Amino acid sequence: MAEYRLEMRGVSKSFPGVKALDQVNLKVRPGTVHALMGENGAGKSTLMKCLFGIYHMDEGEVYVDGEKVNIANPDEALHKGLAMVHQELQPIPARTIAENMYLGRYPTKKCGPIQVIDHKTMNAEAKKWLENVKMPFDPKSQLGSLSISQMQSVEIAKAVSQEARLIILDEPTSSLTDNEVEALFRIVRDLRDRGVSFVFISHKMAELRKISDDITIMRDGTYVGTWEMKNITDDEIVKNMVGRELTNIYPPLENTPGEVVLEVNNFTSIHDNSFKDCSFKLRKGEILGFGGLVGAQRTELMEAIFGIRHIKSGEVKLNGKQLSIKRPQDAINNGIGMITEDRRGTGILGCLSIADNVSIASLSQYVEAGVKLNKKKIEDLVQENVKKLSIKTPSSKTLIQSLSGGNQQKVIISRWLANNPDILIMDEPTRGIDVGAKYEIYQIMIQLAKQGKAIIMISSEMPELIGVSNRIMVMCNGRITGEVSGDEATQENIMQYATQF
Repeated sequence: MAEYRLEMRGVSKSFPGVKALDQVNLKVRPGTVHALMGENGAGKSTLMKCLFGIYHMDEGEVYVDGEKVNIANPDEALHKGLAMVHQELQPIPARTIAENMYLGRYPTKKCGPIQVIDHKTMNAEAKKWLENVKMPFDPKSQLGSLSISQMQSVEIAKAVSQEARLIILDEPTSSLTDNEVEALFRIVRDLRDRGVSFVFISHKMAELRKISDDITIMRDGTYVGTWEMKNITDDEIVKNMVGRELTNIYPPLENTPGEVVLEVNNFTSIHDNSFKDCSFKLRKGEILGFGGLVGAQRTELMEAIFGIRHIKSGEVKLNGKQLSIKRPQDAINNGIGMITEDRRGTGILGCLSIADNVSIASLSQYVEAGVKLNKKKIEDLVQENVKKLSIKTPSSKTLIQSLSGGNQQKVIISRWLANNPDILIMDEPTRGIDVGAKYEIYQIMIQLAKQGKAIIMISSEMPELIGVSNRIMVMCNGRITGEVSGDEATQENIMQYATQF
């Protein structure tokens, strides 16, 4: 057996104006879980896409089980025993779960002189693999009927079903509950014990500690080093990732909440299984956290306030005046902004530039004579936000889809800062973002609150809720089950309210 299941030597990759990878090395031992860490934009996902044939390397060599390979496309990667679960899901919502799992490799049977898809075999196989990862969905159901976290689980089942020798997991737990994470780790450990290797990309050090044997750290597209996980501390990992010491995970809360600006009363969805009788108040200069488990309907409640979803009953008051919000434009006109949970699906406009993505919610401010956009003002706006949020990009004309996930999220935050809202709803604002960038976003949130802006933050990370929120509302099964603040804001209390079914 070769010493390494995977070896990547001197990999370099450039995009217009950006050198994404510069002589990067990666060595993964057989039957191990190898963590790959780095700040957003460090090149982790780009390196894996080079391995999988999605991007073509400018320089470098790849060896699988000691044999030099040239992988031109993902299909070749699959045939060489490589599988990948991507950070940004790319499902086909209108097709079934089974069809998504077996896309490009459908089992077939003969029907007279022609080959047709064997749906019976495909559905049976899909059911077996879904049960293997303890996600017993009906394989005949439409994938679009699942939540983001459930779609992620299907992607993991798909990778496991390919019986690969090396599986790349790119932020696989970003949308999973604690129970789903444990189920994934059980599968990973079982496969590792059978000799399968994993490359595990994540920003969650506690999870990596539990599952990883080795760790490689990247910074700004370069290779920093490789260690056995037991031989490196969390502080050393952060220092190597960001090139500096990060002493505090959360900035001090220096904002002081004032009078009530937003009042939500008895909000009830038109759907019986969604949010019911939800009421809360939001104060000027306050960061109000919303906690709960996946499926608690936090996102759905906020989307209804923003005008994306319809309600059966309830009212919203802004500064004591009742609002009629039928669509997002109504919310925007009343000074309410929303950063959505699904960055790729409902956040970025991938085929447009950074400048377009930043300015699109506030274009009316830059129209001259009713017909012409002032491009200089838009460029000044973009450059101000690029500097303020440390967005890594060669220019404002760069397509947003070429940026890393964390930098895409910063662009979306810039979009709403440009619109100068009084109330900003942030749904999982730091999902898939490294510790350094998280700290910067927390600072922006606190600074906005100090300026009198009111912020609602949905987060599935309880330490984040506790560290950044003035108060925390907790939801379970579509209802607001509790409120905590100060010394009462503990993980135990939040979890108690989050499980009051």
